[in-house]
Amino acid sequence: MGWGTVGILNLLSKLEEAIVPKPEIHPTWYSEAKVICDGEVVMTVGSTRPEIHVEVWSGNHPFYTGTQKIIDTEGRVDRFMRKYGFLGAGEGTEEQGAGAQKKKR
Repeated sequence: MGWGTVGILNLLSKLEEAIVPKPEIHPTWYSEAKVICDGEVVMTVGSTRPEIHVEVWSGNHPFYTGTQKIIDTEGRVDRFMRKYGFLGAGEGTEEQGAGAQKKKR
């Protein structure tokens, strides 16, 4: 026993009704929303906003571009590098002053 053409069309129309969102309760969907970084369009995505302004995206983020720099605050990176043997004995930068000669625990 088969579905027949009429049965399939009837089923498809019911599925279409189920997929279409109810009117007046959903925000407008922009399938070609522009993502803008530094004044230029970097990609298009689907969104409820026509334009999305961003400061960082994968094309200019240091992690993805390979230009990542470690920001050393208060010599923490140097201290870590010396503690675990990544730097030689006299290669520190900030802790070379009077406080650098502390005893190890």
